[in-house]
Amino acid sequence: MKSPRAIRFFTIASIAIVGISAISWAGLGRITSAIPRVDAFAGLENRPKKESSAVNYLIVGSDTREGLSREEIKRLKVGGTDVAAGKRSDTMLLIHISKKRDKAAIISIPRDSYALIPERSDSQGKVIPAAYSKINSSYNWGGAPLLIETLENMSGIRIDHYVELNFVGFVRMVDALGGVEICTKKDIDDPKSHLTLPAGTHVLDGVDSLKFVRTRVFDGLGDLGRMKRQQEFASAMLRKATSAGVLLNPVKMVDFINSALDSVVTDEGLSQGDLLTLGKQLRNLSASNVRTLTIPLKYYNYNKNGVSAAVLWDPVLASELFERIKNDEALIEQVRPDPS
Repeated sequence: MKSPRAIRFFTIASIAIVGISAISWAGLGRITSAIPRVDAFAGLENRPKKESSAVNYLIVGSDTREGLSREEIKRLKVGGTDVAAGKRSDTMLLIHISKKRDKAAIISIPRDSYALIPERSDSQGKVIPAAYSKINSSYNWGGAPLLIETLENMSGIRIDHYVELNFVGFVRMVDALGGVEICTKKDIDDPKSHLTLPAGTHVLDGVDSLKFVRTRVFDGLGDLGRMKRQQEFASAMLRKATSAGVLLNPVKMVDFINSALDSVVTDEGLSQGDLLTLGKQLRNLSASNVRTLTIPLKYYNYNKNGVSAAVLWDPVLASELFERIKNDEALIEQVRPDPS
C-alpha cells in the first residue's frame, strides 16, 4: 500500500536536515539550536538480536504541549500541560533502511494497537506489573524506553535509533516559513479541532496549520479525509520550504532550520551527522524504492482485558511482515499466510 503522506512527511524533514549543510557551506554560522537527547534505551535488556547492517528508526510524533505559549494553547484548545499530563505518541512510524542503503520501508504503527505493556517502575521506584493497554500508553507511562521495549517485544525487531517530533516544532516550522498556503474546496467547521475556514485559499500560520492536519470529523471521512488533507498540506509545505523566497533568504532559512531542530529529540547515539545522512538517504531514494505499509490488522474494534476500541494485529500477517523486515528481505504488496 503506497502512502504519499509518509514519503512527503520524511521529505520535509529531510529538507530541514540537509539544509543545515547548505547553510554551513554558505558560510553562515548562525545555527545555534542543539538537538535534545534522551536515553531511549535505558534499562532495556534481552533485546532482539540484530540480524543485519540494515538500520531501523522509530519515529514518534508526540502530542506534548510543553513549549507552547498560553496564547497558542488557548487557540488550539488542546489543554495545557496541567490538563494533558505527560505526553502521548500521536503518530508512530518504523523506518527500515536496507543494508545497501538503496531501499526503505515505512511502516505505520496504529497508536491504538492492543499491547502488553511490560513491567515498569514509577518515579518512586515502585514496581508496576505488566498490563494490557493501547501501545501509545507505553509512551505516556514510560517514555521512549518503555515504548521501544513494548514494540520490540511485539515485533521481534531491534530498534537502532529513536527520533521524536512534537507539536511545538511543527507550529514553529510553519511560522518560520511565514505560513503555508492551502486550498479547501469545502467549508471547514470542526468542533473537535476548533478549525473554522470558508472554502477557498488561505495562508495558515503554525497553530491553524496544526488544526488543519488534525481535523477529521467535519466531512464524515474520518481518518481517510484527514490523511488526504495531510498529504495536501505536506506538498504545500514542501513547495514553500523549497521556494526561492526561503532558499534565497538566509534569515528565513536559518529560522526554519532552527525550528526543525527544536522540534526533534533523538536517542543519545544518533549524531547530527547521522540525521544528515538519513535525510540524504531518504531524499535520494526513488519513490519506487520506498515501501509504505500499515501493520496488518485482524480486528478494528477489539475489546479485552479492560481495553476497549483497540486494534489487534493479525498474528500471521504481522509476523510475516516483521520477519521480512528483520531479515532485510523484499516486502511484497500483501503478505499472506501459508495455505498449509
